[in-house]
Amino acid sequence: MVTFVDQVELHLQAGRGGNGCVSVRREKFKPLAGPDGGAGGNGGTIVLVADPQVTTLLEYHRRPHRSAENGAYGAGDYRAGAHGADLELRVPVGTVVKTKDGEVLVDLTEPGTRFVVAEGGLGGLGNHALASQKRKAPGFALLGTEGWAGDVTLELKTIADVAFVGLPSAGKSSLIAAMSAARPKIADYPFTTLHPNLGVVESGGTRFTVADVPGLIEGASEGKGLGLDFLRHVERCSALLHVLDCATLEPGRDPLSDLEIIKTELAAYEVPEGQIPLLERPQLVALNKIDVPEARELAEFVRPDLEAMGYRVFEISTASREGLRELGFALAEVVEAARAKELAETERLERIVLTPKAVDRSAGFRVVTEGGSYGTLYRILGQKPERWVQQTDFQNDEAVGYLADRLQKLGIEDALVKAGAVAGSAVVIGPGSGVVFDWEPALTSAAEVQVGVRGSDERLDGPARRTNKERRADYHDLMDAKAAARDQLERERKSGMWEADEA
Repeated sequence: MVTFVDQVELHLQAGRGGNGCVSVRREKFKPLAGPDGGAGGNGGTIVLVADPQVTTLLEYHRRPHRSAENGAYGAGDYRAGAHGADLELRVPVGTVVKTKDGEVLVDLTEPGTRFVVAEGGLGGLGNHALASQKRKAPGFALLGTEGWAGDVTLELKTIADVAFVGLPSAGKSSLIAAMSAARPKIADYPFTTLHPNLGVVESGGTRFTVADVPGLIEGASEGKGLGLDFLRHVERCSALLHVLDCATLEPGRDPLSDLEIIKTELAAYEVPEGQIPLLERPQLVALNKIDVPEARELAEFVRPDLEAMGYRVFEISTASREGLRELGFALAEVVEAARAKELAETERLERIVLTPKAVDRSAGFRVVTEGGSYGTLYRILGQKPERWVQQTDFQNDEAVGYLADRLQKLGIEDALVKAGAVAGSAVVIGPGSGVVFDWEPALTSAAEVQVGVRGSDERLDGPARRTNKERRADYHDLMDAKAAARDQLERERKSGMWEADEA
């Protein structure tokens, strides 16, 4: 069984951000000299890099699970955690990155192109960064957020100027080895080539690339053999060279019938929208293996028929290198014409003016009302509130209060009131199960903010110093209370509820 590796599914996990640190600097005569907890490091990001030295996706077929490093935790004395190292995954030039649903994310057609496929999580802030006039020594820190995790599909489509196509064992690998410095695997059995080989050819001052597309068979466009996997590599080529075997000994085969089989498969293959169909591109024919006397006779016999079909025909031998020079000049001519046409089309295109994206002045969230058997649920969706929830330690009341203050400043409570939420309504932040809580608004019916700040640090609230008037009022209240107590005891004694001890 042959395993083809030009399309793989990657399972990615970006690094998680490190948690911030809760620390208070202690000095002599100052038990609480101030917070000094450092921030956590950011998680590592996964980046795809188009590398011309990489030719297949075999490495990712063997190891489809890839993870980046997590960020380190923050520490006291203002020490920030180290960032997680980014993970660079080098892929062949021409790799198309798709989502699990088939949406194209990026087409890496240029060497050195970089694409961030999985963003690392953010590091949490330490309590030093959270200190303020109202919260001088926070007893909490922000947690690091999770990095992106999910699946993407890598699909390789070879980028070359000319594609060599033909049935198995037609001599395509030998031809690319004879015309360039490429050294593909060559053997006397079909399907020797399991992935396209690229070669660079220089002829007549023109430098171009050729691709040895692995052998096709009848029914390849319907998925038989490895045809569908191989045909995608022809999409980007500007010209095709049909390599026909004139020395085959298989019964029922000849150059004309082989050409018809290949043309049928090329015609049945649907190219992406906007591209030229395969059979409408420039095509040449190479009658190979004419170093064999019988093959030379057959090539001379079928050549007039091929030329009558409109093809430029070249009789070649990769063993003796006969005819390769003329073929190289012809291919260079076709490539130059294709490049000139592409350049002319590019110049006719309208100029695209890139303008900066408008600043989003909206709140950055939305409230969705959902109904259910247990009543109405108000779901809050937005990048900021969802991130803030991930950063909150719900075991710390002060951290929960800080989250409530942030949500209020963002305008979420106003939005909930407009959506019809009341005290005790079920509110969830984020998609799916999210974080569910019973909403306790900080707004009165008049939509005025209540006095007080949630999440304030009560540890540093010093005793308030009373004025003389307050002390005098407290003293009078104390004396009045003592007099009232004596009067109550006297009334109880006179009523006979208790008697004084005669002793």
